[in-house]
Amino acid sequence: MSWWWAGAIGAVRKKLDDDSAPFPLGVKYESVALVIGATGIVGSSLVDILPLSDTPGGPWKVYAVSRRPPNPTLLPASDADDAALPVHYVQCDVLDSEDASAKLSSLTDVTHIFYVTWANRTVEAENRTVNATMLRNVLAAVVPSAPNLRHVCLQTGRKHYAVPFESLGKVPAHEPPFSEDLPRLPVPNFYYDQEDVLFDELSKRKGGVTWSIHRPTTIFGFSTTSLMNLIGTLCVYAAICRKEGTPLRWPGSQITWHGFSDASDADLIAEQQIWAAVDPYARNEAFNCSNGDVFKWKHLWAALAEQFGVEAVGYQEDAERFTLEEAMRGKEAVWADIVAEHDLVPTRLDEVGTWWFADTMLGVQVEHLDSMNKSKEHGFFGFRNTVTSFNSWIEKMRAFKIVP
Repeated sequence: MSWWWAGAIGAVRKKLDDDSAPFPLGVKYESVALVIGATGIVGSSLVDILPLSDTPGGPWKVYAVSRRPPNPTLLPASDADDAALPVHYVQCDVLDSEDASAKLSSLTDVTHIFYVTWANRTVEAENRTVNATMLRNVLAAVVPSAPNLRHVCLQTGRKHYAVPFESLGKVPAHEPPFSEDLPRLPVPNFYYDQEDVLFDELSKRKGGVTWSIHRPTTIFGFSTTSLMNLIGTLCVYAAICRKEGTPLRWPGSQITWHGFSDASDADLIAEQQIWAAVDPYARNEAFNCSNGDVFKWKHLWAALAEQFGVEAVGYQEDAERFTLEEAMRGKEAVWADIVAEHDLVPTRLDEVGTWWFADTMLGVQVEHLDSMNKSKEHGFFGFRNTVTSFNSWIEKMRAFKIVP
């Protein structure tokens, strides 16, 4: 059974059951990964999967880079600073060119970069400046100093086809299903700027370093720090509903409730990036990354309500628009009580609930679906059952005591 098919069956449970142990200490590493955004939703999956003994291109050594230090309660029991271990945590603010240069240029053994971070600003003009600068700082520090660098994976997203959040409904987007050969839209988009930075910085190396671009959709995964942790946000909302004895009201649009959606499992995204990093046939290509099936949110909403023992209330045509950002305002003390009552990992409500993001993703007025044909034609056959993925990530949020 191939690596990605085995992962598709076990999904998150594979790591929770510890089916695949890392390489033993003292091993010689074939590949060295630099994961930028290591505590994020896909970065966390990369840091989990890369050191496993069956990961292609391995054995892997991993530099896990993040602006904030990882939560010590979520780290393996071993000493994360031990030089013999495969994962080394590096605290670095990549928006600061001096910090990026000081912390990253010394990592001269890096062979692969996995860039899976982003910064959110109020308007797209600021997003463009900040996100392009972050990527350029990383590449400017690593590309000239890592003589064995072979590949750079850049994660962007479906916004490549469907315009920035501030332009939703105002500028015509491409018609789904989205395929990778669709041209750029005539609107400012920081994903486009990131691609340009990638090509520009790699051109200075004069060949020898390949690239891949990965465009997931709504990501289902695990992280306590990610701006895009939709499942975590919904779990926190459901826990607050249970605590207060209120129903789980749907905060999204009619079409998202009744229509077809797709999602991207964080482990699947990590697996596709690792495949693209080591498979010659995937070099210098952009790939969509979704689970390969479709679902309806009204079915997942019922599953979420059942998981937390609350009443589910779906889309109501005549009801006033309900938003999580408004409903969760002032709930900090409620969440603090839940954390204390269930002995959860200490977190603040604003750390685990990204309400504006959930409102945006569930409130879209059109069906957004992509095509995975190109990925399959190039040899990646990974997939996920989205319902299983949804429930598995809730299970992991509970296993690590982030939600009750």
